Amino acid sequence: MKIACVVNISKPEAITYAGKIAILFFSQNAQVYMLSECEEHFKGFKISYVPDIEELFKICDIAVTVGGDGTIIHAAKYAAKYTTPLIGVNVGRLGFAADVEVDEIEKLSRLLKGDYTTEKRMLLDVEVVKPGGEKHYLAVNDAVVARGQLSKTIDLQLSLDGEEISKYRADGLLFSTPTGSTAYSLSAGGPIIAPKIECILMTPVCPHSLFSRSALFDSNSKLEVTVKIPSDCCCVLTVDGEKNVDINSEDKIIIKKSELSLTLISIHKRNFYRKINEKLKERDF
Repeated sequence: MKIACVVNISKPEAITYAGKIAILFFSQNAQVYMLSECEEHFKGFKISYVPDIEELFKICDIAVTVGGDGTIIHAAKYAAKYTTPLIGVNVGRLGFAADVEVDEIEKLSRLLKGDYTTEKRMLLDVEVVKPGGEKHYLAVNDAVVARGQLSKTIDLQLSLDGEEISKYRADGLLFSTPTGSTAYSLSAGGPIIAPKIECILMTPVCPHSLFSRSALFDSNSKLEVTVKIPSDCCCVLTVDGEKNVDINSEDKIIIKKSELSLTLISIHKRNFYRKINEKLKERDF
């Protein structure tokens, strides 16, 4: 079996545990692949290296991330593209998307025996339509249309399947997958949604209204946002906290369910809400 190991090399502890995971897989005759940027950190290991992440996911059977939620989210886009099942080892703080903690890495041997379950996760297709053309982005967690830093409050118009349904004066609008309901949306006051429920969650960010609340739309919905931006201000679309796109008043942002889906692996037999309670309780502060 060929296993891709995606490591957050900015975290020394992630490098340490990735080495232990590689040794575990070697002991069961699995091949381990990493990005070339990792090579200097794993000298002496019989790891195969590839130059880019596209190639990594194209050639491997299963992918393991070692880092935090950000590492999982970044890898998930490629896992979805190449239909590679993915499991995360948490070396971060919350690790909502991770299935394995660092004291459980021995359990990863189950991957080689097929002793695990998988779950499909819905993703979002986020399209930005500008006068000069359009571009698509894939969101695992969320897409946020928000005012820029130090900008004034903006006016946002939301349409559903071509018909205007609401206007908001707010810092922004946040569109989330069920997977992303435990990320930024949770902090913004949105509900927690079980990942098996396919829907699009919309949560206003700091709305100037007592009655603006989160709303759920079915997975077949096509949502469209336009923004009225005050002079000397700016607006930005942020996808999964890692991609920023400047938005102008003449632009449209279209959010809908992606044709791609993510397959997450679990080696634990526990329900979603129990997992969330454990994650929050363990990291109470």
